[in-house]
Amino acid sequence: AAARLAAEQEVENLSGLSPNPEKDIFVVRENRTTCLMAEFAAKFIVPYDAWASNYVDLITEQADIPLSRGAEMKGKCGTNESELEISWLEQEYTLKLYFLKEGHNTSRGPEAFWRLSRIQFTYDTNERTYFKDAVSPRKHTASSHQLSALVTPAGKSYECQAQQTISLISSDHQKSVQLLLSEVRLQPFDITADFVFSEEHKCPVDQREQLEETLPLILGLILGLVIVITLCVYHIHHKLTANQVQIPRDRSQYKHMG
Repeated sequence: AAARLAAEQEVENLSGLSPNPEKDIFVVRENRTTCLMAEFAAKFIVPYDAWASNYVDLITEQADIPLSRGAEMKGKCGTNESELEISWLEQEYTLKLYFLKEGHNTSRGPEAFWRLSRIQFTYDTNERTYFKDAVSPRKHTASSHQLSALVTPAGKSYECQAQQTISLISSDHQKSVQLLLSEVRLQPFDITADFVFSEEHKCPVDQREQLEETLPLILGLILGLVIVITLCVYHIHHKLTANQVQIPRDRSQYKHMG
């Protein structure tokens, strides 16, 4: 058990390697082997009750809380379940990501995939960096319900540059907390090379944007090919018809033939 605990705590925050100051990089290693890698930029939008300027009325404010660089982290790797826990600002904020690998039957036979199955975000409205004049400040927990996100074939990493929004329900009067994720590259299972992601599985938004970028080029190539083929056919037809004997349309000229 002690060896297992030591393995779970072999984690590294490599955020300083990213040129994007809003992007964090986390690595979990067991037995000196990488078993979970995560890169992403994250921000939480948290509504909360605050006092108005007259300190009599209540208003709803919004805290925009970014995931800070230099965050503390913990991680666990398993065959079918893995998790990543990140804390920052002296553990005033904690994000927990839970991953699940499972299989299902398809027309092609059994297939395995992994997904982000649960998110839990803990925050304290006593913290004054992002919460101003909060009413009845205390700790709250925002969680996902029946989440199935970032679905990826087993053995691959998930990649999505586009921003994604995941809604969480808070213990603070059932308020909706928004988690904004972008520039995501993530793999919680089946990493075969140390500190190296496996082949990427792009999210549908990135696939669509890539198609929109390449479609004009493809159409241009097809149009150019059609023009070339048309010119070649015309050239061949013109050459063949130029070599044929021209038959006079005036029948009176037939006697001069032969």
